[in-house]
Amino acid sequence: MKTTLLAVVIAVATVGLGAQTHSHVIQAPKDAQWGPAPPFIPAGAQIAVLAGDPTKAVPYAVRLKFPANYTIAAHSHPTDEHVVVTSGAFTVGMGDKVVKSAPANITLPPGGFALMPANMNHFAYTVAETTIILYGTGPVEFKYVNAADDPRNAKTTAR
Repeated sequence: MKTTLLAVVIAVATVGLGAQTHSHVIQAPKDAQWGPAPPFIPAGAQIAVLAGDPTKAVPYAVRLKFPANYTIAAHSHPTDEHVVVTSGAFTVGMGDKVVKSAPANITLPPGGFALMPANMNHFAYTVAETTIILYGTGPVEFKYVNAADDPRNAKTTAR
C-alpha cells in the first residue's frame, strides 16, 4: 500500500513538473510592451501582458493603463479578479450601475489591492492616469450588467 501511494505521488509530481513549461518573468515598468486593451473595455486603455495568456484557462498577469476620467461600467467576471494599483488612483464600487458618489466606493492609491470574487457586480473609474496589475486565472471575460454598456455592442468600431 505504501509503495503504491508513493508511486502515485511521484507520478503526480512528475506530471506537474512537466506541465511547468513557462519561464520566470522579471520586468521593470519602463519595459512594458503596451498595446490597445481588448474591446471588452472602453477604448483608451492600454494593456501589457506580463505572464500567461489572459484568453486561456491558465494563470495570467497584465498591466492595464487607464487615462484620466476613465470608467468601466458595472460588470462581473466568471473567475476571481485581483488588482494591485501601481500608479495613480483606482476607485472601485459594488453594484449594478456606476454611482461615483456612493459612500461605499473605495479609492485605492499605489500599493492598494482589491479582490473581486467571481460573479460579483462591480465598476471602476479613474480621475487621473492610473496603472494597475490585474492577475488571476483566465480566460478573462466581462459580463456587463447592462448590455448597452458593453463596448462590443457599440455601433461604431473606432478604437
